[in-house]
Amino acid sequence: MKANNLVEMVWHSAERYPDKAALMWKREGTYQHLTYRQFWEEIKHIAAGLKRLGVGREDKVAILSENNPKWPVTDLAICSLGAVSVPIYPTLPSDQVAFILQNADCRVAVVENELQLQKVLEGEAEVRHVAVMHPETAFSRTEKALSFFELAKSGAEHPLGNWEEIWREIGRNHLATIIHTSGTTGKPKGAMLTHGNFLANIEGVQFWCLEARHDDVLLSYLPLSHVFERMAGQFMPLSVGATIAYAEGIHAIQDNLMEVKPTVMTSVPLLFEKVYAQVQEQIDAGTPLRRKIFEWAVNVGLERYEYFLRHPLDDLIRGELPSRLRRKWKYADRLVYQKVKARLGGNLRGMISGGAALNPDIARFFWALDIPILEGYGLTETSPVIATNPMARAKIGTAGKPLPNLEVRIASDGEILVRGPSVMKGYYKNEEATAAELRDGWFSTGDLGELDEEGYLKVLDRKKRILILTTGKNVAPQPVENAITQSVFIDYSLLIGHRRKYVVALVVPDMEYLLPWARSQEISADERTDLLQHSVVQKLLVHEVEQAVKSFAPHEQPKKVVILTEKWTVETGELTPTLKVRMKKVEEKYKKVIQQTYTESPSAEVGSAASEAAATMAIQPSGEEKV
Repeated sequence: MKANNLVEMVWHSAERYPDKAALMWKREGTYQHLTYRQFWEEIKHIAAGLKRLGVGREDKVAILSENNPKWPVTDLAICSLGAVSVPIYPTLPSDQVAFILQNADCRVAVVENELQLQKVLEGEAEVRHVAVMHPETAFSRTEKALSFFELAKSGAEHPLGNWEEIWREIGRNHLATIIHTSGTTGKPKGAMLTHGNFLANIEGVQFWCLEARHDDVLLSYLPLSHVFERMAGQFMPLSVGATIAYAEGIHAIQDNLMEVKPTVMTSVPLLFEKVYAQVQEQIDAGTPLRRKIFEWAVNVGLERYEYFLRHPLDDLIRGELPSRLRRKWKYADRLVYQKVKARLGGNLRGMISGGAALNPDIARFFWALDIPILEGYGLTETSPVIATNPMARAKIGTAGKPLPNLEVRIASDGEILVRGPSVMKGYYKNEEATAAELRDGWFSTGDLGELDEEGYLKVLDRKKRILILTTGKNVAPQPVENAITQSVFIDYSLLIGHRRKYVVALVVPDMEYLLPWARSQEISADERTDLLQHSVVQKLLVHEVEQAVKSFAPHEQPKKVVILTEKWTVETGELTPTLKVRMKKVEEKYKKVIQQTYTESPSAEVGSAASEAAATMAIQPSGEEKV
């Protein structure tokens, strides 16, 4: 029986698995847990506490916190009152926090600590009450601020007698949350998502992608403020009675994987790229025999993947393989696959990639090692999944097939359009933007894509990001950038070239791998800038770019590489909270460097004179195309 709302969905799990761990988190070096029964009681108490603060139907309540057990408790408590949660990234500065609080008309906020409390208090938003999850010892209650403990205690002492009646009356069309887009090209807009939007997405993904099971353990590290983790890392596991374990952060992922031993994990490509780089680094440092065995095992794994891609699903269900391939795969599993999987906890049966395009070579690598990565595609406005690769027939290099409860079509200009029950109601207080992107129920994604002969969706790039060169040729930057960042020495890249004769690549080096390499070459430099302006280091980075893009058409290959000496971070503005590059911000910041780069001929090396913040090197022409 389908749930009418998200609260009822979790209630079903609590009724079915009351003594099973719902949430796990690290405290004083050990993972603690909260059962579904305890989880449900916490939700009830916080709901009653919020009600005493005046929160009712349709009221907006902000959540400003890193992932922790109090996040889903707060989220579901808000939902249970018919109120609307407004998640805000804890990495955002106070001015952006203030914008979201005002834009969404938030009157109450729940924040992680006093640092986040100050962001709320500094702004001009009319927030009446703020509950602090983890206050410092010296924290004292004020007319506006109280501790989360006090909020829960208030709710426990004054329970809502009609609480169940309140949440049972909430229907699928009721607004559940307002999630602001990350704003890579402009001010964020508040996408209004209903209970039914999320429920439809869960129903469409279940079985279609990776079947969620009650015995699953999911390691959560992506921010719950982001719709991908909110759906796939919170609502999806809670819908089946699975366990969510919160990672301590990206820095502790390796340790947490070994402690939690998850069966499923959601991630953005960045994590997969780092794991891939670490495995490759270890293999490269090994003996020639070890490298040969590893390469053989990868080829066996790819042969198995290709076999299942070409043969009927009946063969996959029965696990049938040609006897020769089955024998090779068993040897490869024992010699290689099990050892790699053990470093990821040993129990992973699948990983789900979203948030950005995954490099096909990395996806192929993990599938070859019997660690399936299921890539999908979606947006905040679609709750979020539009398409995903099914476990039974994953096609690397695509975003998979549209969910069975959605319609997807490609417009005449190549834009992906989607219609169905998981598409948002619209943008909060922004009728103009809503009308521009929602027509006759069809949502314009802003992405260019194509459907192949089997119905798999391939996302090419953002419509606004297509670079139109003065030669008349078009370049989709995303595939080129993904290829460049596959290098262990490059953290981020951005292709520039709109209305210019050729494209240029801006790259941000990854010092985690570049520093050890520099030491091995006996290159010493105390400062990041000095190291990146060393000619040998620059030649290495240019060579990495050159090798990464050689399979692309000549006009898609950058003619120059701009090596940036500054890091890109969320705090300095080059990255969104989901670690996507803010194109306009970067282009504006490095405007002078870019202009100087294009004043020189394609074969000229501008060198470190380009800027104290950058060094520009030319790629040697391939001879295939002159510019």
